[in-house]
Amino acid sequence: MPVFEFDSAILRTPGKSVTGGLRAGAPDDPVFDGVAAEHTAYAAALRAAGVETIILPALEKYPDSIFVEDPALVFAKEAILLRPGATSRRGEVSEIAPALTDCFETVFELPVPGFVEGGDILQTQDKLLIGLSARTNKTGADALVKLLADLGRTGEIVATPEGVLHFKSDCSLLDEETILSTERLAASGVFKGLNVIKTPQGEEAAANALRINDIVMLGAGFSRTAELLDQRGYNIVPLNTAEIGKIDAGLSCMSLRRQG
Repeated sequence: MPVFEFDSAILRTPGKSVTGGLRAGAPDDPVFDGVAAEHTAYAAALRAAGVETIILPALEKYPDSIFVEDPALVFAKEAILLRPGATSRRGEVSEIAPALTDCFETVFELPVPGFVEGGDILQTQDKLLIGLSARTNKTGADALVKLLADLGRTGEIVATPEGVLHFKSDCSLLDEETILSTERLAASGVFKGLNVIKTPQGEEAAANALRINDIVMLGAGFSRTAELLDQRGYNIVPLNTAEIGKIDAGLSCMSLRRQG
């Protein structure tokens, strides 16, 4: 079964505190109503693609908790509670744990003391690439590789480009054999053996697309990337990410997707 086939997804309603979420250097704060509208449209697109959405309540205490992909990693029957590298986000793990216990047969925990955020994990058809970054360290990545091996899965540690928040900020899976990637990440050679479509210059943020069943969610406004993918036969669903982009986020961040 392709790893982009999903039947359900966990999301979390953004709290008003999201406007104070972590970010590297965006000059303007996001507008809450804009973030909420983008989240609503995202959830609707998931449902239109055949995915049941489980939407958790807002957590005002944790501004970045809308980005549920970071504190956990999920498969069809198992889930793994991760450990965010950002200190302000570590409380999100215990908050999302009950939902995972309800949805998955087994829930594991990343052993201490390392850190891993889900935004640094790209699942391909045969392995999971774990990018080292400011939010994912070698200790955490090594522990995750071991835990994945215990589950019969393969993890491979790779590098996230300097200055990039998460590995998946610069790449996404389009199909079993194809990756959408920025030039800087593609040049590192981490996608050896896979086909790579590179984002046009100036549209690097488009690399954080999201393949869901028969569609590819793509940030609206990346017209050249959309044309590239359309020419290759992908069914593109453009979604506005202008406000969440101000918090260094993209399309993969806002859901934990369960494989069908």
